[in-house]
Amino acid sequence: MVDVAPGGTRRRGRPPASDSADTKQAIFDNARRLFAERGYGAVTNKDVAEAAGITTGALYHYVDSKLDLYVAVHRDMQRRVYGRFVEAVEASETFLGQLDAVLGAAHELNVEDPTLALFVGTVRTDMRRFPDVSDRLERSVVARDEFFVSMIAAGVASGEIRPDDRDLVVEFVRILLIGLTEGGSESPERHRLAIDSIRALLRGDLIIDVSEPACEDRDAERGEQHG
Repeated sequence: MVDVAPGGTRRRGRPPASDSADTKQAIFDNARRLFAERGYGAVTNKDVAEAAGITTGALYHYVDSKLDLYVAVHRDMQRRVYGRFVEAVEASETFLGQLDAVLGAAHELNVEDPTLALFVGTVRTDMRRFPDVSDRLERSVVARDEFFVSMIAAGVASGEIRPDDRDLVVEFVRILLIGLTEGGSESPERHRLAIDSIRALLRGDLIIDVSEPACEDRDAERGEQHG
């Protein structure tokens, strides 16, 4: 961000109030990209300021420390991701319907901005390496899990999920999303393929259980459906 000083001299520094929101988002977007690429330990406030086009001093107008910046970037990521997820699941009252909607929204977000998923993957590593990061983000992790618990509650209410299997399904969903951020997030094609494979698995179309006597009849039925 570039200001115009008295006398017409252009200078870098604290942005005018009208540009504050745009500058703040530019800081978050560039910080997220850098953290996703390098991890918390390898990024400096100077790196972020330069990427955002402001001075390091101006950066402190928005955050007090690198840790505060990291937490703010994480909060901004959650706002964008889970805001989209909440919108996506509104049209369905079933667990499978909501999960399918979340998968679709996840792919759309990855196409729009791959750094979101990459940052999520980096956060898991940084939380293991840096206790101060883990301490600050622990509460947001709980908030994330609460979203998926509400999806599973919909599945219990619809009869899709047995009440005793709640914890199993929580872990299933968590592992699915970890996989989507660990692999394929840098390639839209691979990410789409991963999501399509999950959807096929949930439909029971991906793997054939050869132990079932009726598997050949079932395959014939599927062939007729696709034919």
